[in-house]
Amino acid sequence: MNLFGRLFGTNDLPQQPAIRFGRFTDNYRTAVQEEAFDAAVRDFHKGKYLAAYVSFFNYLLDEEEQNVQVWEEKSELRFEFFQGSKKITGFANEKKLFAQAKIARVRTLQSSFMRRLLDGNFELKYSRYALTPANEIAIVFDTYTTDGSPYKLYAALKELAAHADKHDDLLLDEFESLDVADFHVRRELPDWEKEVKHGYIQHEIEAVFQEIDSGKINPDQYPVAITYLLLLLCYKLDYLTKPEGYLMEALERIHRLAFAQDGKNAAQKNGLLRKEFQKILERPKEKLFKEMYEVSTTFGITGPIDHSKLAILIDQELPNMKWYHEHGHEKIALAIPGFIVGRSLFNFALPKPDKDFFHLLTQIMEDGYFRELGFNSFFENGVFDEKGIRQAIRQIVDGHKHSYPRLEPDVKKLVFQSMPAFAESYLWMVRGLDLAKV
Repeated sequence: MNLFGRLFGTNDLPQQPAIRFGRFTDNYRTAVQEEAFDAAVRDFHKGKYLAAYVSFFNYLLDEEEQNVQVWEEKSELRFEFFQGSKKITGFANEKKLFAQAKIARVRTLQSSFMRRLLDGNFELKYSRYALTPANEIAIVFDTYTTDGSPYKLYAALKELAAHADKHDDLLLDEFESLDVADFHVRRELPDWEKEVKHGYIQHEIEAVFQEIDSGKINPDQYPVAITYLLLLLCYKLDYLTKPEGYLMEALERIHRLAFAQDGKNAAQKNGLLRKEFQKILERPKEKLFKEMYEVSTTFGITGPIDHSKLAILIDQELPNMKWYHEHGHEKIALAIPGFIVGRSLFNFALPKPDKDFFHLLTQIMEDGYFRELGFNSFFENGVFDEKGIRQAIRQIVDGHKHSYPRLEPDVKKLVFQSMPAFAESYLWMVRGLDLAKV
C-alpha cells in the first residue's frame, strides 16, 4: 500500500489524489531485485552475457514505476527503459551492448549548441553526445560484452539516462532551432492541478520576498535567518511541485549557489538566491505549464543516508530555532524545521519510515496547499486535529513494523500549542526513533 493508503486508509475516508511528491530514489530495492543483480554478476563471470543482461534489467525493473521492458528479437536482446521524459533504447548480443536516448531534433545546425554538446562530452565518463543520421541529438553508450559487467552498466546507463533527462528541456528552452524528440510522460497533469502548483510557486516566492522586505527581522543583521527562508522555499517547491526541466534545474542551481565555497558571505549569497527566485517568478506561465507532468524513472539521483546521520542533522540545526521562537520571529523559527525536512528530502534517500514521517510533517505544515490538491486536512477550524495526526503516525508505524520492529515513536512528546512548537517536538520525536532491523 502506498503512503497515502497507509496514512488515511480506504475504509472510512475518501480516496486521496494520486499525486506524487519528491524525488525518485532507486535505493529501496526489494529482495527480488537484489537477487537479480547477484544472478547478473554470476552469469557475467560465466560468460553468459545475454542471461546476465536479462537479470540486470530485472534488477532495474520497479513494479510500481513499470519502467523497464526487455525482449528477444532476431537473436538479440532488446531493451527500453525510462528516465523522466526520456526513453532509453538499445540492444545486446554476444559481442556488444548499445544504448541511446534521443534528446532533440535539429532543424538547422548551429555552432552554439554544437559547442555546448562538445563541451558536455568532456564531462561524461561512459557516454557521449552524437548526431544521428536523422539529425537528432542523442546521447549514446556502447561496450563490448566482455567489458560490460553489471557494475559498469549500472554506472554508464545511469550517466546516460540522467544527462538525457536533464538536458533535453534545457536545450529546447535555450535554442529555438531544436524541436522535441522522443518525449514520454507517465501522466499528463490536469489544468486545475497545474493552476494550483503555479499559484503555490508564485505565492510562496512572493511571501518570502515580503518577509525579507517588511518582516520584523533585519536581513542585514541576521542574514542566516534569511538563508533559512530562501532554502526552505527552494526545497519545498522542489518536493511539493515536483518540477521538470527549467524549474528543476533552477532549484538545483539555487541549492548549489547556497553551499558553494566561493568566498561570499551569507548576505551576498542571499542576494544571489533572491535573483534566481525572481527569474522563476517572472517565467511565463505557459512555459512552466509545459514542465508539469509525471514521469517514470529508473535511476535516482539522491544518495542513501541512515537514521543516525539524520539525527546528527536534527541535533545540529533544530536548536537554532529557539532564539527566533522566543523573540517572536515565528516564520523564521518555523523555517528551521522546514529546512531540516526539505534539505533531507532534497539531498538524500532516507530510510522509508523517516521519509514517510517527513512527508507527514510537510503535509501538516503546508495544509492549505494539500487541501487545494484534494487531500484531507489535519486541522479543524484552524486547530490541530490531534487525533488524526496520531492516527496517521500509527498508520506509518503499522506500514513499516515488519521491517522495523522497534519502530515506536513517542507521541507524548508532541506539543500542539503552535506550529513552530509542534514542528520542533515532531522532529525530536523522529530523532528518537529506533530503526534497527532485527
